[in-house]
Amino acid sequence: MQANTSATTTLSSQQPSFREAFFFWLKLGFISFGGPAGQIGIMHEFVVDQKKWVSEARFLHALNYCMLLPGPEAQQLATYIGWLLHGVRGGLAAGILFVLPSVFILLALSIVYVTYGSIPWVAALFYGLKPAVVAIVVLALIKIGKKALVNWQHYGLALLSFILIYFFNVPFPLIILATIVLAVILLKFFPGALTEQATDEKAAADETGYYINAASVLPHTGFSWKRVTRQVAVALLLWAAPFVLFYVLLPDHDFWNKLSIFFTQAALVTFGGAYAVLPYVAQVTVEKFNWLSSFQMIDGLALGETTPGPLIMVLAFVGFMAGYNHFAGSLLMGTLGLLTTTFYTFLPCFLFILVGAPIIERTQSNTSVKAVLSIVTAAVVGVILNLTVYFGRAVIFQGSGEGLAVDYFSLGWIIVSLVAMYRFKIGMIPWIVVSALAGLAMYLSGYYQPI
Repeated sequence: MQANTSATTTLSSQQPSFREAFFFWLKLGFISFGGPAGQIGIMHEFVVDQKKWVSEARFLHALNYCMLLPGPEAQQLATYIGWLLHGVRGGLAAGILFVLPSVFILLALSIVYVTYGSIPWVAALFYGLKPAVVAIVVLALIKIGKKALVNWQHYGLALLSFILIYFFNVPFPLIILATIVLAVILLKFFPGALTEQATDEKAAADETGYYINAASVLPHTGFSWKRVTRQVAVALLLWAAPFVLFYVLLPDHDFWNKLSIFFTQAALVTFGGAYAVLPYVAQVTVEKFNWLSSFQMIDGLALGETTPGPLIMVLAFVGFMAGYNHFAGSLLMGTLGLLTTTFYTFLPCFLFILVGAPIIERTQSNTSVKAVLSIVTAAVVGVILNLTVYFGRAVIFQGSGEGLAVDYFSLGWIIVSLVAMYRFKIGMIPWIVVSALAGLAMYLSGYYQPI
C-alpha cells in the first residue's frame, strides 16, 4: 500500500508488514480474555502504545463506530484496524483470526463436555485465570479512561452512564442512543461546549510518531458505491450458499435452514453485547426449539466466559448442542452446527465494517461528528466500568444470599496481578500462564474444589 502525497507527511511511523500484523491478530485470538474491555485494552496496548500503528484519536474514532453496531465490538474493532492497515485482506485476516482460535477451543471443549463431562484440573486453570483477567480489565479501564476523559463533562457523563447501567439496569443501546441525542442537542443549542471539548481533546492528543494518525489520508479507505455494491452482493452470496449445500448434502435441511436463519437474526440484534442477546437466544432455543436444556445453556455460558474470544461465541456452543441433540448424539452434526452458527453470527460483522468504515473515515475532519463521538466515548467508559465491576463481583464473591462469601485467593490474586503488570511491567501473556498455574496449584493443594 502506497500513501499519496498528502498522506506522506502524516504517516510518521513505518507501515507494519502484513505478516507482522497477521501474527499479532493470531496471537490476539489466543489471549483475548476479559470480555470486550480486556480485548480492547490488549489491542490498545499493542497497536497504539507499543507499535504505534494507529494513533489514539484514530483508535477511539474506530471504537466509537464499532460500539454503535450490533455484534461483538472488539472483533469489529480488530477488523476495522486490520482494514486501516492493509485494506480488505487486512480486515478479513484480523476479524477471522480474532475468533478462529476460540472456535476450535470451544469445539474441543464442547466435545469433551458431551463426552466426558467436566474436568476438574481444567476448571482449576481457569480459576487462577479469572482474577488475572479482572486485573487486565481494570488496567484497560484506567488506560482508556485517561485518554478518553479529557474534561469534567466527560467524567460526569461516564459516571452517569455507569449509574444508569449498573444501578437501574438501563439497556446499553438505550444509553448510547440517549448519549447521541444529548450530543446533538448540545451541538445545536450549546455549540461552544462541544467546541471547547474538541479543543481540549486536540490539545491532549499527541499524534506524532504513528503510522496512521488523525490527519492520515489512506487511498484504500475512500468510499465507492461500486465497491459497496460488490461487497453487499458477495455477502448475500456467502449467506445463501450454505442453504444450497444443506439441501444437497445433509439430512433434514429444514433444521439447518432454521438454525441459519435464527442465528442470522440473533446477529442483527446483538446491541449491547452477548449479555443483551443471550436471554432471547435462551428463550427461543431452549423453550421453543428444544435444541438444548436450560442447564446446558448455563454450562455453555461458563465455557464462553472461560475461553478467549468474544463472549458471543456462546452461540457457537448452542449451535453445537443443537446439532448434537437433534441428530441423536452425533459429534459430526454437532461440529457442523457449531461451524454454521459461527459463520452466520460473524458474517454481518464483516459487512458492517467493510461497508461502513469508509463512510466513517470521511468524518475524520468533521468537527461536529467528532464532537458527538467523543461524547459517546465518555459514555462507553462508564459501560466498561460496569463490566469491570460486574466481572469483579462474579470472581471475588462466591454463592448468593446468606451463603455469599469472599474468595480470598481471587481477591488477593487480583491485587497481585495489578502490582505485577502495572508496577513491575510483567507482560500480559506470561502473567496469564502464571495465573493459570496458580489456579492449578490451588486445586492440587485442596483449597479449590470445582463444583
